[in-house]
Amino acid sequence: MGKMRVLKATAKNILETSQMVKKGSLVIFPTDTVYGLGCDPFNVEAVKRIFAVKGERKKPLPVLASDIDSVKKIVHLHENAFKVAMKFWPGPLTLILPKKSTLPDVVTCKLDTVGVRIPQLDIAIQLIRLSGGLLVGTSANKTGEKPARNVSEITEKLGKEVDIILDGGPTLFGKPSTIVDLTVKKPKILRKGSIGLKEIVKVLH
Repeated sequence: MGKMRVLKATAKNILETSQMVKKGSLVIFPTDTVYGLGCDPFNVEAVKRIFAVKGERKKPLPVLASDIDSVKKIVHLHENAFKVAMKFWPGPLTLILPKKSTLPDVVTCKLDTVGVRIPQLDIAIQLIRLSGGLLVGTSANKTGEKPARNVSEITEKLGKEVDIILDGGPTLFGKPSTIVDLTVKKPKILRKGSIGLKEIVKVLH
């Protein structure tokens, strides 16, 4: 794909980055939680490259969306999930939901569920919207290493393996999102973050 470039997150550069995503590029971009490593989730070759960059990852990749309509393109959003989404999105909460066949199996490691969320950061939302409404959004680090909070950490470790790094300064929350499984009867936290199970359960009653 050529040499990696670091671009400031201006409107012009966000647009250019989205055009690169559509062509199959890998991009690192700021979200509200940590920096994300992303690509077009419908581009199987690009998704395979993400797994290669991450290293030992055997887990499915989460997908970020710019709005609820985009979320509905890839998951079945049941009533409870919709309630939780309306309360906490945009924000640091990833929902595990039943996936639709529109999303390639490579993204989910052939599982019939996928983690989705809408991030609380305009730069990320603009990039995702301009890229088609959906973007793979795994943390920008090697599997097992700490997620990156700023661009200098990323350039050092992943700079040679991606096409564009969009620099939006330090991230807001600095830690990954809460992950909650809503495919089971009782919502189950798979990864703790800034939103707790009690807050989620409250919405469902």
